[in-house]
Amino acid sequence: MRPVHYMLALLVVVLWGVNFIFIDFGLRDWPPLLLVAARFTLVVFPAIFFVKFPHGDFRRILLIGVFMSAGQFGLLYTSMFLGLPAGLTSIVIQIQAAFTVLVAALALREFPNRRQIIGILIGLSGLGVIGLSLQASVPIAAFLVALGASLSWAIGNVIARGVKEGTNGVQMTVWSALVVPVPLFVLSLLVDGPAEVAHALAHPTWGVVASIVYTAGCASLIGYVIWNSLLARFPASQVAPFSLLVPLVGVLSAWLVLGDRPTVPELIGGVLLLLGVAVTTGVLRTIARSITGSKQRSRKVIASEKPEAEHSSASG
Repeated sequence: MRPVHYMLALLVVVLWGVNFIFIDFGLRDWPPLLLVAARFTLVVFPAIFFVKFPHGDFRRILLIGVFMSAGQFGLLYTSMFLGLPAGLTSIVIQIQAAFTVLVAALALREFPNRRQIIGILIGLSGLGVIGLSLQASVPIAAFLVALGASLSWAIGNVIARGVKEGTNGVQMTVWSALVVPVPLFVLSLLVDGPAEVAHALAHPTWGVVASIVYTAGCASLIGYVIWNSLLARFPASQVAPFSLLVPLVGVLSAWLVLGDRPTVPELIGGVLLLLGVAVTTGVLRTIARSITGSKQRSRKVIASEKPEAEHSSASG
């Protein structure tokens, strides 16, 4: 990867990390399910007219939309609406990596290896620390709903494993989003009431507009276009580790913009959770191999230059 590719990967990290701030902006004026419905309406239209129809079973694509889009974001927005801070949400949601391994073991009989089991236990311990250290202002229900969002994301990940090769993340994002707007709009009518939904639609604030445009355009579409182009050109082992920086950006941006200052126990739990994710996904091993490989290449270069230098001094 060249420096420009590293910059693009970091740009995606920033786009996805700041995403939680814009969700918070929208939730100040609109109910969560209506905001999700509006976000994915913009994801679908007009992009669906320009993005190629994905290969494979369309029912599977729709199921991905149910769990990875409607389920994940419907529950994530709800958890933040109930009081889970944006920065903390960006950390908690990452437990989906451990949940994905567990769901795959149950559904596909792909049982985790020793490294994955250790990673899951570390991640769950971090999650436990966060749960036990929640401030009085954060309802436990908000924390549990965020775990539900992580589980829904994990189920979507496992379902996506069966999609045929050649289907990229942009196709998946756009076409799976078809199942989101109408069901969540109807659900918002039932939960929030027609009067509140009508009032929200009639009075869109700048915060709501910014939230919908950013989360749909920057986080969902632009982010996925860049991310999948990097995955298409380089090994996943080089690209995937950057995703672990998203919670860091989420916490820092929420701290600077929203004043959401995490407590020390929450930070400790967050570090444990992310360490567990890194171990579970093999990111730590990948980074260690990259460092070892770089050192070995440097030694070879030095060794190859040494004889030339000795030969030059002898000739002189």
